[in-house]
Amino acid sequence: MKVIIASDSFKGSLFSMEVSQAITLGIKEIFPKALVISFPLADGGEGTVEALVAATNGQVVYKTVTGPLGDPTHAMYGIAGDGNTAVIEVAAACGLPLLATERRNPLITTTYGVGELILDAIEKGCRDIVIGLGGSGTNDAGVGMLQALGFQFLDKNGEEIGFGGGELQKIFSIHDQKVRTAVKECTFRVACDVKNPLHGTNGAAYVFAPQKGAAKEMVSELDEGLRHFAEKVSSSLHIDVQKIEGAGAAGGLGAAFAGFLNGKLQSGIELVLSLIHFEEELKDADFVITGEGKLDGQTSMGKTPLGVAKLAKKYEIPVIALAGSVTQEAGSLHEEGITAFFSIVNEPMNLGTAMDHDVAFANLKGSASQIFRLIKGIKG
Repeated sequence: MKVIIASDSFKGSLFSMEVSQAITLGIKEIFPKALVISFPLADGGEGTVEALVAATNGQVVYKTVTGPLGDPTHAMYGIAGDGNTAVIEVAAACGLPLLATERRNPLITTTYGVGELILDAIEKGCRDIVIGLGGSGTNDAGVGMLQALGFQFLDKNGEEIGFGGGELQKIFSIHDQKVRTAVKECTFRVACDVKNPLHGTNGAAYVFAPQKGAAKEMVSELDEGLRHFAEKVSSSLHIDVQKIEGAGAAGGLGAAFAGFLNGKLQSGIELVLSLIHFEEELKDADFVITGEGKLDGQTSMGKTPLGVAKLAKKYEIPVIALAGSVTQEAGSLHEEGITAFFSIVNEPMNLGTAMDHDVAFANLKGSASQIFRLIKGIKG
């Protein structure tokens, strides 16, 4: 029997690698000789670097970069086992967790550190750059990142604009003569699971800026800055970033990657699965086990279990999903390829107990063991 385990983390409880370990132990209790292959996963958000480094036998790189408020911050990214592919989560350099609640202000926060991580990866020989969008504390349309890469955004006096979304309305001209040749040699693949435009009522400012510390008046100012940025990009570079689906992701970083760096925005989990050559290993599997902390309506919007299930459905392989919590909306996942799903909570308990590391590990192991005990009974 061949079983593929391809699960996201159970956030707050278990890393994806620990999820795989628990499920493997449960399976092996019943089928000691089963071939169990694990692919710890993430969907382009938190944990993507660790998952891809583990899956490709790569390495983690640590680098001090410019943080969201301009102060030095310690960040990390990954280099895959091929030595050519860098995996960068933008949140490592400009994420909300780097900002105390009272210091969140997208008028001044910058993505400059993301550009510094990219440059460091380039200096180490990488030319295939994988970007995980999400969790940013910025709304600068990726201008800070682009400045780090050599793009110039000048005001009417010919001076470089400062950091933050509040500076976008000062842009008078855009120049790319100082962008390094190596940057232009790179391919950028961007994990992006939102479709918001850059500006407008469904854009980066109105939809995402409030959670980044923007009050109502600030949201309007930020949106005007994004609109001005789009107009200048259109007139200077003849690129209509507003029409790019997902341009508003991560405070406009989607627009920066797609419009300035020819980045391809795509489903996060589909990108991750392609990078680890998941489909090749999947083809002859008997069962696939996937999961995440909570299976709900959001799971059907492109999260890890759905991406795994879609590929397994292609080969008519049964998919079992395990989760700490399963809502009624999860029923729609059956149509997407998930054969059956189960909550691992085996008795009444409060949330804190359910999310305890040891409890979650034991419940995952026990659930996997019981499921495969049933499979053994059916197979005879």
